[in-house]
Amino acid sequence: EEAMDVIAKLKLSLVGLGPFAGLMPSELSGGMQKRAAIARAMALDPKIIFLDEPSAGLDPITSAELDHLILSLRETLGITFVVVTHELASIYTIADRVIMLDKRTKKIIAEGRPEDLRDNAADPWVRRFFNRQASETEE
Repeated sequence: EEAMDVIAKLKLSLVGLGPFAGLMPSELSGGMQKRAAIARAMALDPKIIFLDEPSAGLDPITSAELDHLILSLRETLGITFVVVTHELASIYTIADRVIMLDKRTKKIIAEGRPEDLRDNAADPWVRRFFNRQASETEE
């Protein structure tokens, strides 16, 4: 039990929550809850962590802070993050590689660096997504 407590405090400090170790989740802000979830995911020292819309519901500043936390953990601990998100700012900040799925066909329609997909994707829908452009015609 003592070892688990030490590990929990260490993981919380890695995400900037060391001083808040004694609080309940309901006592934490939304951004702090997201950080606590990442700390919990790191408890057993995984090589890969999956995050589903990690910045959902956060303000732009807190979202940017979360992006930088992900980058920092990736660099310092060597963790690979697989992130599902629609937030372009996060994609451009944290992604080395993007895989884009077509919701209709359930297949991969694009793969590569975000900047390359924005500028050079063969599929016009992919280019519109990465350039945040509305469709010219309804699909």
